Amino acid sequence: MRIQQISVTGLFGIFDHVIPLNMDERITIIHGPNGFGKTVMLRMLDALFNSHYLVFWTIPFTSFRVKFDNDSSLDIMANSDKSDKSKIINNITFSFYDPNSKKVYVLLNKTTKYLDNEDHQSQDYSNLLARLAKDYEEDIKSLKASEAKSQQESEWLENLKNNIHIRFIESQRLLNSISDGASRLDSRSSSMSPTVSTYSNELAQLIKSKLAEYGTTSQSLDRTFPARVLQQRPSLDLTDEKLRHQLNELEETRSRLIEVGLLDKDENSDFQIEPQAIDESTKNILSVYVEDVEKKLSVFNEIASKIDLLRRIINNKFAYSYKQMNFNKEKGFVFKTLYYPLSSNKETLSSTDLSSGEQHELVLLYELLFKVQPGSLVLIDEPELSLHVGWQSQFLKDLQEITKLVSIDILMATHSPDIIQDRWDLTVELKGLPK
Repeated sequence: MRIQQISVTGLFGIFDHVIPLNMDERITIIHGPNGFGKTVMLRMLDALFNSHYLVFWTIPFTSFRVKFDNDSSLDIMANSDKSDKSKIINNITFSFYDPNSKKVYVLLNKTTKYLDNEDHQSQDYSNLLARLAKDYEEDIKSLKASEAKSQQESEWLENLKNNIHIRFIESQRLLNSISDGASRLDSRSSSMSPTVSTYSNELAQLIKSKLAEYGTTSQSLDRTFPARVLQQRPSLDLTDEKLRHQLNELEETRSRLIEVGLLDKDENSDFQIEPQAIDESTKNILSVYVEDVEKKLSVFNEIASKIDLLRRIINNKFAYSYKQMNFNKEKGFVFKTLYYPLSSNKETLSSTDLSSGEQHELVLLYELLFKVQPGSLVLIDEPELSLHVGWQSQFLKDLQEITKLVSIDILMATHSPDIIQDRWDLTVELKGLPK
């Protein structure tokens, strides 16, 4: 099930927006003036499917609807006492409609006054929530208890959220929150670290886990190799030429894995087999060998494709600043400068030595390739931040390559025509009230 359209009425008490998603090309771009609610709509969608329900009490709105590609829909209604001028929400209703079943709903109760309209449109949303957490700490505890109860009582809502995966890449993405286990809304309980460093460490651990899997697979196959060779029957279809071709393909695969840092250069040196005349006995041995090595190297298929694409995109852009990125199992990201003064012997760089724009690009691409599961809808806020115009103009093409590789949908909000280029057919403009 995929999200087909999102819409909102009464946003900030002013705006009604409808955003149909591009289901074929899987990329939708929303644009419009500041203050029209681009980021807020992304935040509401993220809040709905990742259970951050407090968001719906911090943003003035009347209704928020999500339509799916199977003709079902989910409505969120903010209910308040219309006779009360203090703008108090009494409760919020989640209603799900499926044409093949009856309509179901769940009610969340809480009474919280809206903050000033100026605060709602503030770009510094983390500070807004931190202040809200401080001012309404007891109410938040009450709300979280209500959320937990509602989730237990509403299996349909839980199932729906399990089927729809949303990841929100926010505009503040260079610092990563390290929580001490307290509420994500209270910044006082968290420390911050550079996101590029965090992701570099994550990738190192991922590479190590794949190497461990590779080792386990190798041990299992090597242990049974002699028995399987003896059991192997000659194949009339396996010619000398075909066997040579298979061995050459394995060597090319191994070379690619070495190049992206997944294998060491001195591993599997026995790949360098160049058969001349092969008798039937040798052919049987080599055919089992080829099958085994293919199984061993297949462990790296997914991660190798992602690393290769990330490396190619990044190095194409970093070449302008004479930098190059590689990977290894110890550090994850490895950077070096291709030019440095004779008075300096610093050739290697740390992740935090990168410029703001370089970090933004790397974090964004890593998120899309390694942090998102297939079939997800990824929300990106202001992808153009800190990026040179040349990088912005290439961004959509890079994004199209990524969506094909990892099979995801993208909904992003931007102010940049350089991001859009000539693809206005992928855009939805948010408009104000008719004049």
